[in-house]
Amino acid sequence: MSVALKLDMPEGAFSALRKDPGEFAKELRLAAAVKWYEMEIISQEKAAEIAGLTREEFISSLSRFKVSPFQYTAEDIEDELRNAD
Repeated sequence: MSVALKLDMPEGAFSALRKDPGEFAKELRLAAAVKWYEMEIISQEKAAEIAGLTREEFISSLSRFKVSPFQYTAEDIEDELRNAD
């Protein structure tokens, strides 16, 4: 299921990014999905769905935004190593 969302944007936003409204909407979906993923609000799978991409395409897109596909902190890794014994 898909829901239409209306968003009022100043015309200058499209020209500033050199995108037509369709490209702008796609980029906005991706940027939101990447940010929510980075904030650990959503999973990679859900982020890919929001962005309208496959999971593989979403993971590839993360590098554009300088976001790691791995959501582990140093503490998480240390805990896993301690518990592996």
